[in-house]
Amino acid sequence: MTSLSRRKFVQSSSALAAGLSMTGGAARAGRVSAPGGRAVRVAVMGMSRGLDLAKAFAGLPGVTVATVCDVDAGRLDRAVKTVSALSKTPPNAATDVREVLKDPDLDALLVAAPNFWHTPAALLALEAGKHVYVEKPCCHTPAEGERLVAAARKTGLCVQHGTQRRSEPAIVEGVELVRGGEIGDVFLARAWYANGRGPVNLEPASDPPASLNYDLWQGPAPRAPYRSGLIPYNWHWFWDYGNGELGNNGIHALDLARWGLDAEFPESVVCAAGRYAWDDDQQTPDTYQCAWTFPGGKQMTWEGLSCNKLGVMGDGFGVTFHGKDGSVQLTSGGYRLFDRQGKETKRSENAGFGEMDAAHAENFVAAIRADDPGLLHAPADVAHRSTLPCHLGNIAHRVGRGLTCDPSTGRILNDEEAMGLWDREYADGWEPVVPA
Repeated sequence: MTSLSRRKFVQSSSALAAGLSMTGGAARAGRVSAPGGRAVRVAVMGMSRGLDLAKAFAGLPGVTVATVCDVDAGRLDRAVKTVSALSKTPPNAATDVREVLKDPDLDALLVAAPNFWHTPAALLALEAGKHVYVEKPCCHTPAEGERLVAAARKTGLCVQHGTQRRSEPAIVEGVELVRGGEIGDVFLARAWYANGRGPVNLEPASDPPASLNYDLWQGPAPRAPYRSGLIPYNWHWFWDYGNGELGNNGIHALDLARWGLDAEFPESVVCAAGRYAWDDDQQTPDTYQCAWTFPGGKQMTWEGLSCNKLGVMGDGFGVTFHGKDGSVQLTSGGYRLFDRQGKETKRSENAGFGEMDAAHAENFVAAIRADDPGLLHAPADVAHRSTLPCHLGNIAHRVGRGLTCDPSTGRILNDEEAMGLWDREYADGWEPVVPA
């Protein structure tokens, strides 16, 4: 498909895709959003992944990347230069997101800081009356996910989750095949991710570099000495900051798996996981085998290999749906349809990740302009439902046993120790609060 035809598809299928994603948001016809006819002004927090988002949003007509925000001076300077080359107006540069949110003309905050910042920053933005695009996973703990859903409902503002495959036409088509009965009754969604990551060993505690505001980097997290090697990426593999590979890349596949299964909250979870590849400082598993069951006998599994790149079906990322009459494989940006004997009968693929980012950004901006969260492809309630299996898998691993859950809420039943990991401790003054 050409970029133009894809754009028309995304625009015309907004309501359908929102319905498929089980959003509960209702259209609020007749209300005019704050942007009106002017440019939608966004700020981007976290200029690693955030730089990709800044490029995607800067490329949309009627959108201005007004501010870039990062706690590292070098990364912030590079972001200013990059965005300036894409825009007529150079962006403002900021270190503290709380100062950014004081801008009365700002419409939205794009949260691409580390995982432990995602919900706290989103809640600050919603409290300030700003729409939010929050990167995956939407929350660092299940309790944060619940808070994010509550805040989105209370404020009526748009909260879009960074699971951008929900805005890719080929993937939407593949999910429609699954949910529309093309392969019969579906009983299993099998998801996976594989990578070839190396060992991580942190240096002894030391002073942070002068270019880094380490105290502000920690933000909501309990204070700990600076150790070189943690920042800018390896925080993913430490529980105080990240959620391991399950929360890092597993969320993308599990979001699609849950969507295709038409499943909400699981009723049981098991997870066999551990560290096997390297004897190093990482805390989170490098190898996962997780399984979730949902009401109606639906099953979902995820295999994670952080340190061995041979994935299922020769692909490092994917989801397969298995039904009575055949199977569908969702790839990084498309699908393949198979009959019951495993013969491929149809396929469709997209053009690349940059286009998915742009389509997802475009959907977010369209919802802002329409003042209608119901148009979002990945709203807060969907984000929480898709992120929760990642948290439950990690919790099952950490307590060393399977979990039984309430299928109406996903909350863990009859296990006080496991429920002790439902929330976390915060630094004084940083406790996330749902707007009143």
